Amino acid sequence: MTADKPLRADAQRNRDVLIAKAREVFDAGDFFDLRFDDFARLAGVGTGTLYRHFPTREALAEAVYHGEVAALCDRARQLQATLPAAEALATFLRGMVDHMDAHEGLARTLATLMADRSGALAEGGRALEQAVADLVAAAVRDGAVRDDVGAGAVMMALHGIGAAHDRPGWRAEADGVISLVLDGLLPRRASHRL
Repeated sequence: MTADKPLRADAQRNRDVLIAKAREVFDAGDFFDLRFDDFARLAGVGTGTLYRHFPTREALAEAVYHGEVAALCDRARQLQATLPAAEALATFLRGMVDHMDAHEGLARTLATLMADRSGALAEGGRALEQAVADLVAAAVRDGAVRDDVGAGAVMMALHGIGAAHDRPGWRAEADGVISLVLDGLLPRRASHRL
């Protein structure tokens, strides 16, 4: 398999503006109110440009999704490089709740569109889980968190938080769940072990 040819600067700008506009529309929850061609008009490009970069609505959604995952993974790496391990993990998890809260429309739209593209979702899920695993591993090395709880359990808590977004008082409960997760990750004192 050969690597994709890099885009010309103007083509890359067009692609980036299409993704940015789609993200805005997704975030507002207006995605299903628009015809696919409307994205070209909103982004200020021709329909040919839209279809050249994204032949389908799902292809555009996938590009937005991959951008979101990449930004979250970059954030995890940045936190790990600049904060003590336990603080980096806590900041990232609390930031994930902030992200879910701020981008509810985006999450719902992507979940609906990507439901039959499980491979794309799985790839993003693996990347996010690896980012969390790296944060947890660093905190374990520092002795700040238990070594018997893996990133998978933390990811399950994040998935549960996201799935419960319709609950009244979701935000306060989500913050409470993150506090429970962080408290549960604290190392156990030997005298408390059964």
